[in-house]
Order: sequence, then structure tokens, then C-alpha cells
Amino acid sequence: MTSLNEPAPDTSGLGSPDAPDAELGALAAARIAVDALLDGGVLHVVVSPGSRSAPMAYALAEASAAGRVDLLVRIDERAAGFTALGLALSSGSPAAVLTTSGTAVGNLMPAVMEANHAAVPLIVLSADRPDELRGTGANQTTVQPDLFGEQVRFAADVPAGSNPERAIQTGLFAATGAFPDLPPGPVQLNLAFRDPLVPAPGDRLPDAVDRQRYRVGAEPLVMNLPPAPDTLPERRTVVLAGHDAGPVAEAFARAHNLPLLAEPSSNSRFGPNAVGPYRLLLDHFRAGSAQPIKRVVLFGRPTLSRPVAALLASADVESALYQPVPVAWYEPGRRTELPLENLADLAEFAGRGALDWLDTWLLAGSAAQHALDQVVSAEAAANGPSVAALVWKHSRGQLLLGSSNGIRDVDLAGLPAADPAATVYANRGLAGIDGTISTATGIALGGRQQTTVLLGDVTFLHDAGGLLLGAGEEQPDLRIVVLNDSGGAIFSLLEHGGVEEGGRYGDAVERLFGTPHSVDIAALAAAYGVGHSQVSTTAGLAEALDRPVQGRSIVEVRTDRRSLRQLHARIKDAVSAAVEAVLAGQ
Repeated sequence: MTSLNEPAPDTSGLGSPDAPDAELGALAAARIAVDALLDGGVLHVVVSPGSRSAPMAYALAEASAAGRVDLLVRIDERAAGFTALGLALSSGSPAAVLTTSGTAVGNLMPAVMEANHAAVPLIVLSADRPDELRGTGANQTTVQPDLFGEQVRFAADVPAGSNPERAIQTGLFAATGAFPDLPPGPVQLNLAFRDPLVPAPGDRLPDAVDRQRYRVGAEPLVMNLPPAPDTLPERRTVVLAGHDAGPVAEAFARAHNLPLLAEPSSNSRFGPNAVGPYRLLLDHFRAGSAQPIKRVVLFGRPTLSRPVAALLASADVESALYQPVPVAWYEPGRRTELPLENLADLAEFAGRGALDWLDTWLLAGSAAQHALDQVVSAEAAANGPSVAALVWKHSRGQLLLGSSNGIRDVDLAGLPAADPAATVYANRGLAGIDGTISTATGIALGGRQQTTVLLGDVTFLHDAGGLLLGAGEEQPDLRIVVLNDSGGAIFSLLEHGGVEEGGRYGDAVERLFGTPHSVDIAALAAAYGVGHSQVSTTAGLAEALDRPVQGRSIVEVRTDRRSLRQLHARIKDAVSAAVEAVLAGQ
């Protein structure tokens, strides 16, 4: 990853006009820093408490009282980092997180790594000791400059007493993708402060002013493109929409009469050309079949399934990647797709689909969806695919899909609608399960819309601390749907499930991968003051999802993962039979 890691510009002469060489006090430097951040478009700052970061905290408190910034407080730095990540995702603006020195900064690494690979403008404000205390064994002092290495676009170490404005402006440029050939992403501004760290005796907060908040227009988007000209050749091309592809993928597929295979977090999974359980169809259109896929047009980042990875790796299939701007998720030259910067070149590559090509896919997709629905609905208890289908159908406003099985279940069972109903998010930069509740909280607060998050119990427990909101902190309208099968179900669907069935490793797979637990989620919710309800059937879940999203609530769906591998096998067999019947009649 390209990085602008470098020392901050020499700002020692940027003090007051009357005394250019005078050292800035900690509060004076912090106020300059806050002004630069807010002037650069930062709308939200998440603060974790600490002493060395106190000058920034006081300056932010002054700005908050004046109605200039939304200030959030989280005691856990990891939760703070992911909250800021969510705020940046839904607001479309850079969001900052402030920590004190020492291990506090290191706790931001997971959020920074996700922001790096997902191109999210996350501003890390790490407070530090002045130079004379570094390397002396002073309390909470470590090597913080460049702590995040290649994970950030820019890193600056701002000495105590110097003016931070230029370093912050450069950091904001880097974070928002203003530099050529550099995608947006996280930056670190390491701000050293020297005592005194508290306001002067005569300082005080300004009179409180109500912040003029506005909601970013984050409604699901639909766009249109002109129909492909008849002069384009007919080709067996499919449009593959990976994470963050956007509505252009749907518009391109529709304009070119091509089947659309869209992951849930693509924000392209809708419209007349979208095929639902597409990953179970790919084997029927492989090389050597009656109608093999010849070309793939890729929008966004594909992350979810091995069939898709196999399709893109096939020597029999040509593929192109629509890449109008630099992206953060791969290094140039490391993928096989042909990168194309404009839609005209992409159209020449894709061609247009013959009517029978699209019709075949849509008929096969409809048959596959019907077969899948029959298998799933035959189950008396709720299961991953049935829960995912309902959450997908009922969600409005904003939807966050947790990594692991949740997003894959939606990809399998979520029926594409005629028009998008919710803006969909997912932490697919590194697809970690950490920080999901905190990310959802940030998304809800930043987008100022009702938000639903679907996640598994292990993902939920991994960030249970994200439920903690201090007294007086703003409560989001957030519904948390937890698919609780008392452990990590995804591993049963991978090779590990076969190892477990073979019995050669005793209970090792269950203990090391299944990670069984007996946590009482209702008690945990009560401890954090969050509403809780429990269901075990799809009817109960549908009733819960029909309720309005007001404040925070947890809907716990109890399921059994012991039969999940067999369920997916039945789904695959039923879909295969249905699709083969359709193709045989073509």
C-alpha cells in the first residue's frame, strides 16, 4: 500500500505573529488542531479518556459546546476506533478518534487495518509525551510515530509546542483521497503535548449552542445508463458486483442485457437482472457446459464465496475490473482482471447479452430461489438462511451485515428486490468480526437513520463492550439481530466440518473452531440497558422485525448449528436439480 509516512513539516516557526519562535502551549496547539480538523470537514470525533490527550479533549469540549462538532465518548479505544469507522462510512466525511498515549493507541490497530483496506477516511489523533520524555521510561511512553506502518496513508509526528495545522491539513488531504493515485484511508497524527495539560485558570466553556445537525442523504441509490448500442457484439458475459460496487453495476447490467450477480454489500443487489442464489448456479455455466460464461465484468471487491473466486481464476474466462479511481483492496499488478477506467471501454469488453442468455439466467435463478425457499421453509426452527432472508426483506434505512455466516446467508437467500430498500454496509476490508456492534453504532449515529445489524453470537460477544454507552451519550436507533447457535457455525461449512464428521480429532474441531459457550445474552443486554427479545421461529422473527426501530434493542434468534452442514447440502442438491431441469428445457 502506498503511504505518505513522513515527519510533519517543520512548523516551529508558526506560532503567534508577534513571537514567531515562541512555543505554543498545549491548549493553544490543541485549539489550532481542532479548528483545522473541523475546517477540513470532520463532523464527528470519538474520544477515549486519558491525561496526555487532555488538551485535545478540552479543545473539543469547547467546539462541542459551540455547536461545531459532534463529540462522542467511549472508554474502550477499540470500540472508539470502530465507532469512528462507522461514522465515516455513513456520513461520507472523515471521522476522528482521540486517544491518550501508550497501549491506548495500539487498541486502534484493528479499526485502522479495516479502514486501510476499505478506503475509509479515519483520522487517528494519538496524544504523546514530548521528545524529552521519550526513551526515558516515562509512564505510558512507547514509540508511537509510524506505529501503524503501511496501514495508514500518512503519518505525522507533531512536536510539543509546534503548530499542528499544516500536518493536519496534509493528513486530511491524504485521508480523503485528494492526492493523485492514492485512495482514501486512515492517517495518524501523533500530537505531543507538554505540561500544563489543563486550561488556564481564566478559561471556560463557551455558552452552549444547539448543534445544527443535518442528515447525509444516504438513501439507496438507483441510476440509469443508456441501452447498449446494437453494434456491440453479443457475448456470454455476466456482471459481478462485489463489495461497494454501487448502483452503477446494476445500471450497467440492465443497459447491456446481462445477468447481475451481486453480493449484498455491493448496493447493487436489486433490479430486473439480479439473480439471487447465483453462487449455486455458477457450476452450471462453467466451461464445457451448454452455455458457458465467457466474460466477467467486475465492479467492486468480491469477497464472499469460493465459486466466485474460482470463476475469476478460470483460464477459460476473460475478466475486466471497472476501476475509475484508485482502490485500496489490492496492489496493482496482483490481480488478473483487466482494469478499465471508463464505462465506454467496459462496454466494448462486455458486449451485450443475447435475450436468451439473460432469460436462461433469470429462469435458472427463479427456479433456484424457489427450491431454496422450499428447503428452508420446511425447517420448523429458524436457521441461518431463513433469518438472513427475513432481515434482508424487512430492513429499511441502513443495514450492516456482520462477517462470517451472516453476510453469506444473505448472499445465498436474500431475494433481490425491484428497488433497493436499505443502504448496506459490511466490514469487508479485512472481513474481521471485531468491532461490529461499534461500527453499527457509528453507522446509525452518522447516518441518523434507523439501522439494523445482523451478526452471529461469536461476532456479538467479540464486541459486547460496544454496547456500553456512557451516561448522556446519544442513543442510536439500532436493532441488533443475533443469530445465536452457541458457537462459530461457519467452520462446519468449511473443510473443518468434514474433519469433525470423520471423528479423527475427537472434540478438537468443536473446541478450537466451534468455540461453544453458554452466555446469557438477555442478562448481558440487561447489564448494558439494552432491550432484549428472543425468538426461535421465522414467524417470531418476522413479528419482531415488524416493530419500529426506536433506540437500541437486541433480537436474539436461537438456532442449532449441529445440522447446518446437512441443511446446506440439501439446499445445494435441491437447487442443482431445479436448475438442471430448467437448462434441459432450453
